[in-house]
Amino acid sequence: MPKISTKGIKMPESPIRKLAPYAEEAKKSGKHIYQLNIGQPDIKTPENALEAVRNNNLEILAYSPSQGFESYREKLAEYYKKHEIHLTADQLMITTGGSEALMFIMGCITDPGDEVIIAEPFYANYNGFATAMDVKVKPVTAQLEHNFALPPIDEFEAAITNKTRAIILCNPGNPTGYIYTKKEMQSIAKLALKHDLFVVADEVYREFAYEDSQHHSILSLPEIEDRAIMVDSVSKRFSMCGARIGCLATKNQDVLDAALKFAQARLSPPTFAQIAAEEALSVDESYFDEVIEEYQSRRDTLIDGLKEIDGLTIAQPKGAFYCTVKLPVEDAEDFAKWLLESFDVDNETLMIAPAAGFYSTPGLGKNEIRLAYVLEKKSIKRAVYILKKGLDTYQNKA
Repeated sequence: MPKISTKGIKMPESPIRKLAPYAEEAKKSGKHIYQLNIGQPDIKTPENALEAVRNNNLEILAYSPSQGFESYREKLAEYYKKHEIHLTADQLMITTGGSEALMFIMGCITDPGDEVIIAEPFYANYNGFATAMDVKVKPVTAQLEHNFALPPIDEFEAAITNKTRAIILCNPGNPTGYIYTKKEMQSIAKLALKHDLFVVADEVYREFAYEDSQHHSILSLPEIEDRAIMVDSVSKRFSMCGARIGCLATKNQDVLDAALKFAQARLSPPTFAQIAAEEALSVDESYFDEVIEEYQSRRDTLIDGLKEIDGLTIAQPKGAFYCTVKLPVEDAEDFAKWLLESFDVDNETLMIAPAAGFYSTPGLGKNEIRLAYVLEKKSIKRAVYILKKGLDTYQNKA
């Protein structure tokens, strides 16, 4: 029997999706599951984006250009100007989700055996992308007790070797909800200049900044515009996760030229999804005002409820729609499975994401979970109640 590759064996499971079989069994048994494990918004996709697809009169569903439709890239450049990010359409490449943008970037700036530095915990699929490209992740650990603020810059510097090619940031953070300050971003920029590194920023949650928090794009720092690369996506901004439309943005022409070759190899991003994404950019600004107000209210509902549970350590998210929590248990994954397999309150239970998979350092995050506050507030309150009851029962069952 032929063997699969070492790379295939090493490819990590998704901590977000690996519990799906347990959830399916729970549903088959008749349980209702409150899903706080995945960042799938329940906010409606802008109606004009859906209508652009429904009412389209295309007679041939043809390939688009490999870098995406020019009309969409031009409209996207106008959108970024509103956020003080000045790009031309030629400095944007449309990708099949932000995930493909990250894969293209790793392919453009690293060779097998190279290293990238990432502040952990981070979006779990970064580990998968690195594994697929035979790149080593060098983690620098942020602390829950400090709300996952950027670790001291000397810890980043200590991780740099002659194989380091880039620092990767998620801002606002998934799974942390932290938004880096301008001072923190400038410290990363200074380090990148000193050691001749790229800085890659995943900014898919840009709009989701709460209270007095302000998002600072990596492309707003002119001192590193030749080495800054931004990843973006419509998935969360417009509640269009299934469209699989993202983009890569940079002023570095060498990166764009190399990325185009990867884009040509996969032919083109999806046509109908680009049509929907382009039309979504015409949505009234009130859409974002209402969405941000709703998510901030959901965040507050979740945090207020969690504070009523003894033994939790809670990071206060400033953006995105995730909260990382330390539980009074030894193994959060075992607890998450138990909730689905063996526990319910009036035939209802919940699904959570164990946080160990968001770390690269073995052993970290084992007693932490990520909660996505993407349900309406009544459901969040109920889910927190079930979590409290579940923890009480789980801790006493031994």
